[in-house]
Amino acid sequence: PAEIRKEAEYQKNVWKGFLIAIPYSASIGGTATLTGTAPNLLLVGSLKNFFPACDLINFGSWFVFACPLMLLFLLLGWLWISFLYGGLNTRLCLKKKDFRAEAEARARAVIKADYEKLGPIQFAEGAIACLFFLFATLLFTRDPKFFPGWSKLFKAGFLSDAVTGVTIVTILFFFPSQKPSIKWWFDKRAPNTPSPPLLSWKKAQESVPWNIILLLGGGFAMAKGCEESGLSSWIGGQLQPLESVPPVVAVLLITVVVASFTELASNTATIIIFLPILAELAMRLQVNPLYLMIPGTVSCSYAFMLPVSTPPNAIAFASGHLVVKDMVRTGVVMNIIGVLVLSLAMNTWGQYIFDLSTYPDWAIVHSANATRALPDIYDHTVKPLNFTL
Repeated sequence: PAEIRKEAEYQKNVWKGFLIAIPYSASIGGTATLTGTAPNLLLVGSLKNFFPACDLINFGSWFVFACPLMLLFLLLGWLWISFLYGGLNTRLCLKKKDFRAEAEARARAVIKADYEKLGPIQFAEGAIACLFFLFATLLFTRDPKFFPGWSKLFKAGFLSDAVTGVTIVTILFFFPSQKPSIKWWFDKRAPNTPSPPLLSWKKAQESVPWNIILLLGGGFAMAKGCEESGLSSWIGGQLQPLESVPPVVAVLLITVVVASFTELASNTATIIIFLPILAELAMRLQVNPLYLMIPGTVSCSYAFMLPVSTPPNAIAFASGHLVVKDMVRTGVVMNIIGVLVLSLAMNTWGQYIFDLSTYPDWAIVHSANATRALPDIYDHTVKPLNFTL
């Protein structure tokens, strides 16, 4: 009986590890691509508003930076969760023919049976796979920065990642979902029945997350409002003590602050608040704005401690097998790992990918424009306020 109870407790801990690993891996994996999470998209939109001449962030360059970071964080997170919940127990390696091995064999048989029920791949599935592969290839090779991309064949600024996405989606609207018959071209008596496309406009209307699009648009508007009103400049001025802090330490502090803030607020709200402040702070520190804005963006996805931090956390917690204490004790270490790994990435391969060691010309131009605009902001806001008082 004691061994049975011990085994039941062990299985319960492993089950908790499975549950908690799912939302954590979802949050970490989303940082690898620009479309993986909302803060990444907001970063791209904010850069176009704050620094229109900055063209360093695109799908390919971001993936080259964020994918190694994601893989390293996943590896360290897996080791921590496995250690905490018993997944690295050596008993699994020492006992080959116990009831656990038999249970795993039955599980593999179930998975294999379900896989065989899927049958052969259909024409529509193959077409979607090919178009998706083409889409990913075009995104990664458009302008990866470390070798000339195919966008060099066109005028500078003429193409963006959005052009690639719209082109592939347009193809879906007229590409047939059923394999066309070659006989139709030679046999005049062949039936001329239309084949439904891979994607219909009705299905697109039902599937597009319009609420997310409106949310992102509102975020861009709020960020632009903070810049135009001078609020980001004022807040950046209040952070003057950070000007004496080395940039490496500033990145570490920013990552800690944003990761802590996003535990209690949504990722989108957090990045909307911090991006204008980080852009202004970077200009005051005379460092590359990407050096502060990228870690601020990525750390928004490092919310692991509370069920309310992210929707994946809430879904896992709603299963009823986890308590807040489980997420807190696991998430604290995950946050520490994320902060350290992100700081490592920014000060190693991130320096070479985005040329973070220099203060770029596109930031100098924006800083000069912002300096000229401050007197106008002062005249239109502060003086009327003093008159009223």
